[in-house]
Amino acid sequence: MFKQTALFIPFTFLVLLVHAQRLSLSKAGSKETQKLEKRNKINAMIRNEEEGVPAFSKHSIFSFTNNHDGYGILLEKGISKSAYKSSIFQLEFGEKRHAKEEKQSSSEFTNSGFAIFGRPFVFGKKNIFYQLKLGAGQELLIGGKGNKNGVAVYALLVGGFSAGLSRPYYMEFASPGGTEKIKFTEARRSTFLSADKIIGGTGLQLGWNEMKFSPGAYAKGGLRFDWARFNQVVSAIEFGFGFDYYSQKIVQMVDNPGKSFFPTGYVGLVFGNRK
Repeated sequence: MFKQTALFIPFTFLVLLVHAQRLSLSKAGSKETQKLEKRNKINAMIRNEEEGVPAFSKHSIFSFTNNHDGYGILLEKGISKSAYKSSIFQLEFGEKRHAKEEKQSSSEFTNSGFAIFGRPFVFGKKNIFYQLKLGAGQELLIGGKGNKNGVAVYALLVGGFSAGLSRPYYMEFASPGGTEKIKFTEARRSTFLSADKIIGGTGLQLGWNEMKFSPGAYAKGGLRFDWARFNQVVSAIEFGFGFDYYSQKIVQMVDNPGKSFFPTGYVGLVFGNRK
């Protein structure tokens, strides 16, 4: 019995070792097969695009844009017309800041010597200016390498409707009865522009039910550099320039004239997927 057991153990170990090696070789072969299939798929996409057949029929992306005068977030849907041209539809929301805006913080010292800082505010700000845009346009492939590691360069041209939304800017002030939160009016000019009475801003609390709407139009053009052209995942950076025009002048700062025309330069990070 002991001899049989002694022979069985090494035999079992040998069988398990051989099985493990087979599994390892099978997995390695499977990985090589997947790599080959992926490479063949990419090569097929390249050949199709050379013949005018789109590699993907549509895309959905999200972009965060940093403008020279604010920020924006954007959603885009694209439908391919050919290997080199797509129709795109965009929905964008952002905020524009005035060139003279400067964030500050108020502070006061307690009897124990500790400084208490109020919420940051912008001195002399009258309105917060938001934009909601809905537009359509074209995306054109103008250059790029035909392989999975290449960078494709697209030109974009988009235009459409822009809704200008002005929200009154409120700040918190010290008053004889405690504190008060006010917006700028001519009747409260002296209080609103008294820097020594400012406690801080009010953030997103007030002014939403007082927003004023200004209809307008916009157009923009840009270049998108996509380093994942033949992948289902979109990864790109975009540079561009655009302008917005509104039917009414938008006033953002006290004692500064309003504007109807807003030129903007931007850079955006683009993420999404293709199907």
